[in-house]
Amino acid sequence: MILETEKALECLNSGGILIYPSDTLWAIGCDATNTEAIDKIYKIKNRNRSMPFICLMNDFKMTNRYVTTSKEIKNYLKKSSNPTTVIYNDVKNLKAFPESIAIRIPKDKFCNNLIKKFDKPIISSSVNISGESFPFFFNDIKKEILDQADYKVSLRLNEKLDKPSIIIKMCDNSIITLRS
Repeated sequence: MILETEKALECLNSGGILIYPSDTLWAIGCDATNTEAIDKIYKIKNRNRSMPFICLMNDFKMTNRYVTTSKEIKNYLKKSSNPTTVIYNDVKNLKAFPESIAIRIPKDKFCNNLIKKFDKPIISSSVNISGESFPFFFNDIKKEILDQADYKVSLRLNEKLDKPSIIIKMCDNSIITLRS
């Protein structure tokens, strides 16, 4: 895992596009502070720019650099055993997300190690063309997408990854579930 983390880190630091196993699905990602790399993922996925991506961050200390996290959200996430993405308004310090941002703190060891070493959030989106089904196994990822990635992480290649995250948002002091 150490070698894969180092290679993925090198890819992110050079502005590259990464395919990696996450705590939910096979994902495509990049440095969430690199607008050119984010634009490339929109193009690869043929995704409408009105649909923002999820950002993975490794802990609340990192999320606090970009959003203000309420006590209710922190408590919810600590109790939840399911991967959970939170939509926040009032984003700071991320040009690519001027109005709102979706953040998940993954429970996956590889993702957390990578983000911790990178010390910046990374984009996490299912590695499919928008509107098409998710690939559950690495071998199900379309060749046209694989060919456009700069690095493909060689971990969990035969493991089925098939659980999209729950998505929640805080509205009027209540937590609203947008996707369960």
